[in-house]
Amino acid sequence: MQAATFVRANAFPSVTQTLRAVESVLLRGGQRTARRNAWTAVLEDRRRAKDRVEAEHVLEATLTRSS
Repeated sequence: MQAATFVRANAFPSVTQTLRAVESVLLRGGQRTARRNAWTAVLEDRRRAKDRVEAEHVLEATLTRSS
């Protein structure tokens, strides 16, 4: 009779793999929201910059007419 060969297989994921899996589950929706909020902030900054430029043009035109 042959002796049984013992093979140890590690079925458990590493700590890094586990943390990445948990992070992907927990942050999935949060990352989407964060990206949406960031894009909204970019668009708002662009709108304010456009408004600022338009206000400067109006102010310059008003000062030029007053002189």
